[in-house]
This record gives sequence, C-alpha cells and structure tokens, in this order.
Amino acid sequence: MTDPATPTPAPTSPAAPSSSQPGSDAVTPALPKGPTINIGEEFGTAKKNLPPAKIVLIAVGAVLVVVLIASFFKRAQPQGKGSLDNIAAVEIPDQGSTMVALTFTLRNTSEKILYVHSLQGKVKTATGEQTADAVSAIDFDRYYQAFPSLKIGAQPALSPEAKIQPGGSVTGTIIVAFPMTLDAFNKRQSASVLVWPYDQQLPVVLTR
Repeated sequence: MTDPATPTPAPTSPAAPSSSQPGSDAVTPALPKGPTINIGEEFGTAKKNLPPAKIVLIAVGAVLVVVLIASFFKRAQPQGKGSLDNIAAVEIPDQGSTMVALTFTLRNTSEKILYVHSLQGKVKTATGEQTADAVSAIDFDRYYQAFPSLKIGAQPALSPEAKIQPGGSVTGTIIVAFPMTLDAFNKRQSASVLVWPYDQQLPVVLTR
C-alpha cells in the first residue's frame, strides 16, 4: 500500500529519435535562400547566342562579294600588248600547207623584264583554230630564198630568250606553217601571234 506522503514520480517522455540511430528518418536540409543559377541560361543555346539567320546570310554574301572583287582585280594579266602589223603567206607546193610570215610589234606593259619563252602563230577559220610553233630563226634565209614573197614587210626574227625592258617595245617576225591550203588561209577569220613569257600563265596575243 502506498504511503500517501511519498511523492509519485512524474512520467518520463520518450526520447526523440536520433538521426544517427539506425532506421531513423533523415532530417531534410533547408533550401538555400537567395537567387539561383540556371545552368541552361549560363551556357546559352544557339537560338539565343547566334544572330538571326537573315543577318548571317547578309554577312556571308558581303564577304563573298569582296572575295570575288579582289579575285577579279588580282587575276592574271598578260605581260604585254602590241599589234600584228603584216601577214605574208605562200602555199607550199604539193603539201597542202601554207607558210606564213607574221610581223608584229610587242610592248612590255609590266614593271619587270619580259623574257620570251616561246612563240606561236594561230589562225581561226570557219571550221576551227590551228596553232603552230614558230620555226627557228636560223632557217629564215632558207625560207626567204625558197619563197621570196615571205620577206615582204618582214622584220628581223624575234627568237625565244629575247628580253624586253619594262616600257620597251620590239618589232619582229616569226614564220609558221599551217596545215591548210593558201585559199583556206586567205578565207580566215583572224590570225594571231602568241608570245609566251617565262613565269607567266597567259601569253601576249596579237591578233589581226
């Protein structure tokens, strides 16, 4: 029997579970306050970082126009100019060929010495074009003796390795043989001398 004078102990509350004890629920950390960083916005997208397609196309078109203009003005140009002054032709008997003496004036319009590499003659007819290399200058006298009419209006031979100073000019003759009759040659549309300088992509073309 309990003594009424003895105090009754107060009931003890059960202890709150510790997060460190096995099986206990983890405490959820509080979310940080303040502004947050959106990674997608930080690195951006093509839609947001690139200019509009119309502006890009206009810029690309402008660059292409500049490149084309620069290429046009820097394209290869012949190193000289001149004129085809005289043409004398004679048919070679029984060969169906025509020997032609082409006399011309060549001017060096560049700022460097023009070194002649090779020389050619060209004839254009209704059926196409024919190109022939110039004969050697040492054979001129022999051809003149065989065909005196070739010498009409002729000048000294212009040979490969000849050089023309900047701004200078020279008048000379080349002799070529075309595989056509004299009648076909006389019906030509044009005749030309092609002077090929060293280290050049284009010949100097003198046409008449």
